[in-house]
Amino acid sequence: MFKLKLITSLVGYSIAANSFAMNPQPDPENSGGYLVSRVELNAAQDAKTINPMYDVWAKALETRSNNIVEAIIPGALNNPKNVKRVESVFPQSEWNFLTGMAAPEYTYTRFLRAIGKFPAFCGDYTDGRDADAICKKSIITAFAHFSQETGGHIAKTNTSDNPEGLEEWQQALVHVREMGWSEGQAGYITGCGQNDWQNTRWPCAPGQGYFGRGAKQLSYHFNYGAFSEVMFNGDATVLLNDPGRVADSWLNLASAIWFFLTPQAPKPAMLHVIDRTWTPSQRETDAGIGYGFGTTINVINGGIECGAQNRTKGQPVNRIRYWEGLANHYLIPIETDEENTCWQQTPFGSLNLNGATDVLYTNWDGNWKYYADRPGGASFECELVGFQTAYSALVPGDYEKCVTNFYGSHASWPKIRVVDELDTPPTEPPVDGVAAWDEAKVYRGTDKASYKGKVYQAKWYTKGNIPTDGSPWELYIAP
Repeated sequence: MFKLKLITSLVGYSIAANSFAMNPQPDPENSGGYLVSRVELNAAQDAKTINPMYDVWAKALETRSNNIVEAIIPGALNNPKNVKRVESVFPQSEWNFLTGMAAPEYTYTRFLRAIGKFPAFCGDYTDGRDADAICKKSIITAFAHFSQETGGHIAKTNTSDNPEGLEEWQQALVHVREMGWSEGQAGYITGCGQNDWQNTRWPCAPGQGYFGRGAKQLSYHFNYGAFSEVMFNGDATVLLNDPGRVADSWLNLASAIWFFLTPQAPKPAMLHVIDRTWTPSQRETDAGIGYGFGTTINVINGGIECGAQNRTKGQPVNRIRYWEGLANHYLIPIETDEENTCWQQTPFGSLNLNGATDVLYTNWDGNWKYYADRPGGASFECELVGFQTAYSALVPGDYEKCVTNFYGSHASWPKIRVVDELDTPPTEPPVDGVAAWDEAKVYRGTDKASYKGKVYQAKWYTKGNIPTDGSPWELYIAP
């Protein structure tokens, strides 16, 4: 009853995506550059993201101010509503029950703050879904993965190392830093210093180590930078300059909640697998991907842990054991259409999505198609793609950054500046009977056009090239 049916929505999306116009004009302040109307740009973006899931994803990634988050303490009357729900379905006694071996950097207060940062985690539903049940299932799912990623993995019968006889699913959050690494140790700098968009957007700081930290073991500079932008109002440098904060503050758990809520096309957000906001596409269904804990494994590490070849591999076997132990203890119902395993699934990264019309993407890249009615045939727009780029469809302002090539990620892209309004260009009178240059008109060799009081002659085919910029044009001197 509450599922969002994506295929139906995408029919409207396909039509709408072609129903807007772009009318770039020469930029008088930037030789060879162009102006684009923000109204037209926003209309293009809206048409490309008309499917309701884009709003759902964006809503899931909304955050609260850090000032509000850092005021959260257990039992406080002014705690946000989703935090109070967590305190109700998973009180501190349950936290203590599952963290008997946890590192001291992980605390219940920090857990509540991590959740408080993201209102969608353990948030409300208006369509009849049981928010308390979804909240509890989300937390238990997270702990099953915590137990694998940062757990003790000590057998209950090993009384020397596990004197309290804790189940392995009670041994979450033992490690706050990747084993073998310590603060002040530089490393995990693969890709740092290269001349590419990732280093433009997320520049590595000298001497820093971007090794695994926190409940999800956040690793590599591009992940620290992206997480920092979410935590600190778009400022990537905070955690790039001080990655240790991901270990030593409530960010050690917030990084895991962020991952839990973030779709990585074609992977859905883990929350939306659990609460069934996500509907598997036909290709995903054909690949064995559906509802259940197994799909959350595929989201996290499908390329290594899913597929028939990994059926008996240690990592997925452990995750499933921990999930089943936790689900049994907390009486989490497993629906008949849910699978705990992912050996029967094709990893998301191996799906063949060529030609798929029922899969949504979350990254922008330059649209390289040819448009005969636009200067130079360029599109002056971006399109959704299924690979990581510098620009996210879920981050406000990133579409404009993509169109203007903010991070220099598009080679040979027009110089574009976005303005609130385009001035109506004045109509130039003919010069010596030669009509004024028209940026929308095709000119061929020997064709003439007047521009700013002079006459120019085309040397070859041209469209949209300003006569004063040379190349296909030359000043015409009458014989």
